[in-house]
Amino acid sequence: MLFAATVQPFDWNRILLSEDIPPLFLLEIALRCVLTYFMILGALRVTGRRGVRQLSIFELSIILALGSAAGDAMFYDDVPMLHVAVVFVVVSVLYLLFNRLTEKWPWFSDWLEGAPVLLVEDGEIQLRNFNKQNLTQKELFGELRQRQVEHLGQVRRAYIEATGDISVYFFDDADTQPGLPTWPERLKQSTRRVETDAAYACACCGHVQQLARGSAAHCAVCHHDAWIEACAAKRVA
Repeated sequence: MLFAATVQPFDWNRILLSEDIPPLFLLEIALRCVLTYFMILGALRVTGRRGVRQLSIFELSIILALGSAAGDAMFYDDVPMLHVAVVFVVVSVLYLLFNRLTEKWPWFSDWLEGAPVLLVEDGEIQLRNFNKQNLTQKELFGELRQRQVEHLGQVRRAYIEATGDISVYFFDDADTQPGLPTWPERLKQSTRRVETDAAYACACCGHVQQLARGSAAHCAVCHHDAWIEACAAKRVA
């Protein structure tokens, strides 16, 4: 037997209402939603404006904890609202306490939320740091394109912040050097044997080398052998 009891398909009374809970409980659900909503607003006021922007790992854990408590309280009849209020108070106090600790001890902030990591320096991807991040070259270049970065030679330094945002510092136009293009169309044109005498950028780390026509070379930095002709365009903000 698939079902222990007979189930009437498309029984709208069963679908819309509960056989164990009276319809009047819908009014209590509405009240629970209102009360929980105001608790959420209060918690967000405690966490401040930063809580509604890009979230760090710690802030995300706070939101998930509050969301779980709020969701259960809205429609489960066996979840007392006082218990939910205690959860909101404790989580908010933890947020304020951890904020004080991160201000007092920077190492605690680095442990809790993570420290900024250098991804690009002087137009080259720092593979030792980059490979430790849950990030692909495609994602990095997507972030750079949103900041009008046409090639890595325009980038003096780029960091991934604790929130996951990418911070970029640029060379002045006079100091811009040839670099690995970030355009998807150009990235598809990688080759292992170059066709013209020119400056080529390693398709892996962005290191630029002067290569002769018909030559096949390995990158002096990361030892990969795929190349893309370097771009030398100035940045247009």
